[in-house]
Amino acid sequence: MSSGALSIDDSLFDRSKLEISLDSALELCALELGTLVDIRQSFELKLKGTIPDTVHIPLFEVKRLLGHVLSEDEQDILDAGQPSDLDTRKFFSMVNDLHHVKDHLVLCICNSGRRSLYAADLLRSLGYPRALSVAGGFQAWKKRQAAAGG
Repeated sequence: MSSGALSIDDSLFDRSKLEISLDSALELCALELGTLVDIRQSFELKLKGTIPDTVHIPLFEVKRLLGHVLSEDEQDILDAGQPSDLDTRKFFSMVNDLHHVKDHLVLCICNSGRRSLYAADLLRSLGYPRALSVAGGFQAWKKRQAAAGG
């Protein structure tokens, strides 16, 4: 895996339309109006931990399934983990269930909030206008937990 940071240019995204604070996202989830979707790869969940009550949909596997070209860094990250059993039908079934059946906001969360911007934008381009990125990602959630003594 390359030692450089993942090359997602978040200046390409309008944060004001795509991003929501962690506190707001958690409140929406508590009110059953939103669902956190953790887009990190499986090995990241094992290495860094998980957030309770999230749905796991690994972003890079979704990009590959949809025929998007992965950058070298993305491919390295994808290759570092075990492939999941996610296929195109399962992906759309999961997102449709959240977005249309449950009428939830799809609140994408990654490690720091960069990849989730891309994921929210991708979901919107696929016809899911209530997709948002959680600012600060898992790192913000861990800080919040530490501050709360959890």
